[in-house]
Amino acid sequence: MLAPRIRATTIVARHADGMIRTGSIERHPPWSMLVPALSVVMLLGGCAVGPAYHRPAAPQVAGYTETPLADTTSATATVGGAAQHLVMGARIEGAWWQLFHSRRLDGLIHTALVNNPSLDAAQNALLAARDTVRAQQGSFFPAISGAGQAERERNPFGVSGSGAAGGATAPFSLLNASVSVSYAPDLFGGVRRQVENLRAQAQDQRFALEAADLALTANIVTAAVTEASLVAQIKATRQIIDAETKELRILRRQVVLGGIPAANELTQQSQVAQTRATLPPLLSQLAQERNQLAAYEGVLPSQFHLANFDLADLTLPRQLPVSLPSELVRQRPDIRQAAAVLHEDTALVGVATANMLPQITLSGSVGHEALSAAALFTPQTLLWTLVSGVTQPLFEGGTLLFKRRAALATMRAAAATYQNTVVLAFQNVSDTLLALHYDAATLAADEAYERSAKASLAVTENQYRLGGASYTAVLTAEQTYETALIARIKASAQRYADTAALFQALGGGWWNRQDIAPTTRNCCGVLP
Repeated sequence: MLAPRIRATTIVARHADGMIRTGSIERHPPWSMLVPALSVVMLLGGCAVGPAYHRPAAPQVAGYTETPLADTTSATATVGGAAQHLVMGARIEGAWWQLFHSRRLDGLIHTALVNNPSLDAAQNALLAARDTVRAQQGSFFPAISGAGQAERERNPFGVSGSGAAGGATAPFSLLNASVSVSYAPDLFGGVRRQVENLRAQAQDQRFALEAADLALTANIVTAAVTEASLVAQIKATRQIIDAETKELRILRRQVVLGGIPAANELTQQSQVAQTRATLPPLLSQLAQERNQLAAYEGVLPSQFHLANFDLADLTLPRQLPVSLPSELVRQRPDIRQAAAVLHEDTALVGVATANMLPQITLSGSVGHEALSAAALFTPQTLLWTLVSGVTQPLFEGGTLLFKRRAALATMRAAAATYQNTVVLAFQNVSDTLLALHYDAATLAADEAYERSAKASLAVTENQYRLGGASYTAVLTAEQTYETALIARIKASAQRYADTAALFQALGGGWWNRQDIAPTTRNCCGVLP
């Protein structure tokens, strides 16, 4: 808490006759007495109490996983089946989503970055935080104010003060013009710690903006991939329904001709109904995914008219940059946010410490007071005052002591939160790297599963037509193929989604692009 500034006011000695006596007032204030005092105070205020903040060191590890991973994933000949190469230490592009080579996706993200209300709110929160820093920095300088006053007065008591009407003086005017200066020297650095705290809050807001930007772009890519996956699943489901309906018509004719029992027709009819029942949930998910994309765009669902995404329209990135572990703590917005919070709480310990120490205030004023405008600024009407004060808390019931202890505990809690954020970030990167390898293996297995299921279905259907297999075997083969087809589509989409998750886990390359609006560009040393 800052010590209150004491502003001096001009005190005029007015005699009983209503006249102002100025003859005994010095014409020049002794500024030579004030300058040495200010110099001593400023020299004493060269240090700030409380712990100095140091950015925590990065973990000294060489990798992200318990056992080293291969640099290249497996590959398979299907959509999204290309091999991906992990390149340690490679540059992460700021517009990393462009590696999917989809103009529609690029346009969607560009529009969202401009229109999304959450990003606009984060931009303005950063602007407010930076302006708050500038406002607090004004406490480093003296406060100067000017004042002017004019009054008209009549003294009914005259010179003797007897109250007789005959002794009353004639009305007169009194004019005053003065300049006041007040200054609270930051002797123990309390103000500097407050500014440091606010700068750290601005850093917190900066990385909150980067986190929001990164989450938005990654969520759009994931939503686009999910939409493409749902479109492919709906298309495959409709093809399966068409094939099963065609088979049902054939069976129905055979039942009419007496070639097969009616139970086969009923069984196939049940299978068609079961497959059709899987379609509405997929359509519902697709509609909800498009509503989500509209929200990311900052528009209403009825205003979103973008065509559906298709997995074939997206290119799976082949070269994937992987940051060095020592660089991750500088790149992840959530880690930088946690570090900023730790910085904030460290500075508040200094503020709480400074509040327990003496607070010095200096103030002075100089002005003129006269009975007429012509004489207002003459040497004889000069008035000045100099005031200095020291305040030292003596007893406040333990308030200041326990506030400092609370600040220390909060700082230690922020340090633990920072460490936990780092641990979770490394876990996130490790999980994503492992997922990329297992995604590739899963897709290869599902693609082989789909091929064998499709071939098995064709063989089983031929055998059934020749009387060598039961219709139950045909239904089993159909269900197996449907399951394999949907699984392959999902596995293909998962590779795209986890690729976006890797870029998000590594920080998204925000340091290689400009996410800050021109009105919130760096100023006053807010960001390193």
